[in-house]
Amino acid sequence: MGIDFSDLIFKIIFPELLRTLQMVFLTTIYATILGFILAIILIVVCKDGLKSNKYIYGVLDTLINIIRSFPFIILMVTIIPFTRFIVGTSIGEKAAVVPLTITAAPYIARIIESSLKEVDKNLIEVAKSFGASNFQIIFRIMISEGLPSIIAGITLATISILGASAVAGTVGAGGLGAIAITYGYQNFDETIMYGTVCVIIVLVQIIQSLGGFLYNKLK
Repeated sequence: MGIDFSDLIFKIIFPELLRTLQMVFLTTIYATILGFILAIILIVVCKDGLKSNKYIYGVLDTLINIIRSFPFIILMVTIIPFTRFIVGTSIGEKAAVVPLTITAAPYIARIIESSLKEVDKNLIEVAKSFGASNFQIIFRIMISEGLPSIIAGITLATISILGASAVAGTVGAGGLGAIAITYGYQNFDETIMYGTVCVIIVLVQIIQSLGGFLYNKLK
């Protein structure tokens, strides 16, 4: 039995699209904030940092590597008690934001750390010679110079978050992933399956185009 096109769009795909957008948007915001904080600490305490501390760097570096080594689906199941403690439930789009953020934040931290490390060291030395504080060096020199690269990295991270949100949808988070598993895999409905894939492709193109636009404006 076929599904009317308008029903496909407005009753099935559109509501889950909104849930996916909510997951991706909130996760990107939270993960970027956490990743930014982690990256600043890493760049300050690294070997050639402004306040080098190999112990703090070693702990954070190891923690980030451990979290990044977890496949997302395993991490999502592992931290169910923590997710339930934070949002009061382990299912739905709000619950999915917790493991998505924990997964994405270390990745974004590495992106920002790498971008800041690429800043010309001579600029930093000149800033020091003029008496700039560490705060000024970080925010007026390093972040300002590394911002285009950071934007490009966050764009890639957002696309990865979109993919992970689809995975989360297969285990109770809702969104486009839930449509794919429910209608495409369990009911073998190719129309909905391919419709969902097309929507995800369009989302990726929009995210990439927006990221490219911001990169070119800041470059």
